[in-house]
Amino acid sequence: MSTPAPIHYTIKPANPGAHLFQVTLTIAQPTPNGQTVSLPAWIPGSYMIREFAKNIVTIQARCKGRSVALTKLDKHTWRTSSSTGPLEIECEIYAWDLSVRTAHLDQTHGFFNGTSVFLRVHRQEDAPHRVTMLPPDAPNDWQVATALARSKDTKPFSFGDYQAANYDELIDHPVELGTFTHARFTAGGVPHEIAITGRHATDMKRLIGDVKRICEYQLAFFDKPTDLERYVFLVMAVGDGYGGLEHRASTALICGRDDLPYVGMKEATEGYRTFLGLVSHEYFHTWNVKRIKPAAFTPYDLTQENYTRQLWLFEGFTSYYDDLVLVRTGLLTREQYFVALGKTIAAVRRGSGQSKQSVAESSFDAWTKYYRQDENAPNAITSYYAKGALVGLALDLHVRAQTNGVRSLDDVMRALWREHGQTGIGVDESGGDSVAEEIAALVSGLDLKRFFASYVHGTADIPLEKFLAPFGIVLKATPGKASLGVKTAAAADGVKLTQVWDGGSAQAAGLSAGDLIVAADGLRVSISGFDELLRRAQAAKRKLHLHVFRRDELMEFDVRPGEDAFSAWLLEPMPRTSLSIKRLQKGWLNNE
Repeated sequence: MSTPAPIHYTIKPANPGAHLFQVTLTIAQPTPNGQTVSLPAWIPGSYMIREFAKNIVTIQARCKGRSVALTKLDKHTWRTSSSTGPLEIECEIYAWDLSVRTAHLDQTHGFFNGTSVFLRVHRQEDAPHRVTMLPPDAPNDWQVATALARSKDTKPFSFGDYQAANYDELIDHPVELGTFTHARFTAGGVPHEIAITGRHATDMKRLIGDVKRICEYQLAFFDKPTDLERYVFLVMAVGDGYGGLEHRASTALICGRDDLPYVGMKEATEGYRTFLGLVSHEYFHTWNVKRIKPAAFTPYDLTQENYTRQLWLFEGFTSYYDDLVLVRTGLLTREQYFVALGKTIAAVRRGSGQSKQSVAESSFDAWTKYYRQDENAPNAITSYYAKGALVGLALDLHVRAQTNGVRSLDDVMRALWREHGQTGIGVDESGGDSVAEEIAALVSGLDLKRFFASYVHGTADIPLEKFLAPFGIVLKATPGKASLGVKTAAAADGVKLTQVWDGGSAQAAGLSAGDLIVAADGLRVSISGFDELLRRAQAAKRKLHLHVFRRDELMEFDVRPGEDAFSAWLLEPMPRTSLSIKRLQKGWLNNE
C-alpha cells in the first residue's frame, strides 16, 4: 500500500458526455480554525490570467460525513469553517477546452493540467501530494499517460495512485486519459515516451527516430537535468491545430493529424517539419524556462501576473534554437532553414508594432497585449517570440564574427544552464542591462551594451543584412504581391478584413478591421479571387470601387492596391566565399 499523503486528490471522468471531472480533495490535517484553498489563475508557460476557477460547477466541503460551510473569498479562493479531523472538498469541474493549457473531456478521451483541477491547500503546498486516478464508468479500456511518478502498486499506463513531492510538482505534469498510440525510446540514457491521442496514421518508426535525434542533440548540448528520470510527449492529433506547452518532464502538444509522418512519406512535408520544430521548441524549454528561469518566476505566484522583461530570452531564444537544432541534426536542409528564417523576418518587419514596442516591453506586457491581441496588434506590438528569435540570431552571429568563431550563443546558453539552471538561482533583471552584462561576461567580455540598448530595450530594426554578411549570406526582399495592406478571412457574403496595417492603402482609404467587402466595381467578391482582383487592378494602375458593410451600414470606398514590400525575404549564400567564411558558417549551422 502507498504511504498516506497529507494531501490526497481523487479525480474521475465522472460524466464525459457533460464534460465533467469529479475531483475530491482530502486534507489529513486542515487548519483547525478554517482551511483556505484556491485554484491557480494562470498556468506557467502561458502568460495570461485564465481564471480556471470559472470552470468549477459545484463545490462542497465535509468533515466526518457532515457538511462544512465553505465561503468564497474572491474569484478563486475559498475558506472552510473550523473542523476537526480530515477535511474533504469535492468539486465538479467543466472541461471543454481542446488546448494544451486547461482541460478537456468527452467520450473519446480526457486531458487535464493540474492547474485546472487541483485546489491548492494554503500553508501545505510543500507537503507530499498524492493523486488517485479513477477510470470512467465506460468505456473501460482507457489508459493513463503522464510523467507523474506512479506509486509502486500502480502499473504503467494504469489508473491508480500517482505522487508528487509538493504542489508545484503536482501541477507541472499534464495527464492524458484514453486510448492512445504509445511508443518508447531512450535518448542520452533517459527513457522517453510518446503518446498520441486522436485519429491518425502515423509512421511511428520514423517519428521516433526523428524525435530521438532532437532529444539526443539537446541532451548533449546542455546536460541531463539530475531530476529528469523520464520524459513524455503527449500529442493530441486533430483536424487542424497547433500548439505546445512545456513542463519539467513532459510537454503537451496539439497538431493537425496530417502533419504527422505517414508510412511511405519520402521527403518531410512542410507540416511535419513544423511539427518537429514544435517538438524541438518545447523540449528546449526543459532547460530554458523550466530550470533556467527569470528571477520573477522563482517561485511562481499563480494568483496573479508575474512580470518579467525577459521572455525574449526564454521564448525568443528558444524559438531561435528550435529550427537551428533541426538543421544541426539533419532534419532540415540549409535551404529549408533559410526559408523558415525568411518567414520570421517577414513577420517581424511587416508590422509597424516593432518600431513602437521593444521586445523587453513586449515581454512585460505579455499578460495584457501579446496574449490578448486584437485587430490592431500588428500596428501596436512586437512578438517576443519572433523578434526575440531574431535577437538570438543576431547575437549569435555577432559573437561568432567578433570572436572568429571561438564563442557563440551556444556558450551563453550552456553558461546560463550552469549558473542558473543547475543552481535554481533566477536570472536577475533588477537593472535594465543586468542580463546584457551577464551575457557579455560569458562571452569573453564583448561590449554588448549598444546591441541590447538598440534591439532588446530599444525599437531599432535589427540590421540582419550586416550580421549575416560575415557568414556569406545575403538577405534580399522579393518583389511584393499586390496588397491593400490588410489581413483577410473568408466570409459567406464576401471578404472580411481582420487587420488593417499602418501605411497600407486600405488604411489610407478609410477601411477598418471588421469591414466586409461585398463587391468591387459592381461585382461580388470572394476570398478565392481576391488576390487576382488586386493583382489586375495594380497592373492597370487603377483604383477599385468597393462596396463594404461596416456593421449593418453599406459604405463605399475607392482604393488603389499597393505593393506588400515585406511579403517575403530570401537568405541566399554568396556564390564564392573564403575558407574563413565557410568555417564560420559551418560552425553556426553544423555546430562544428
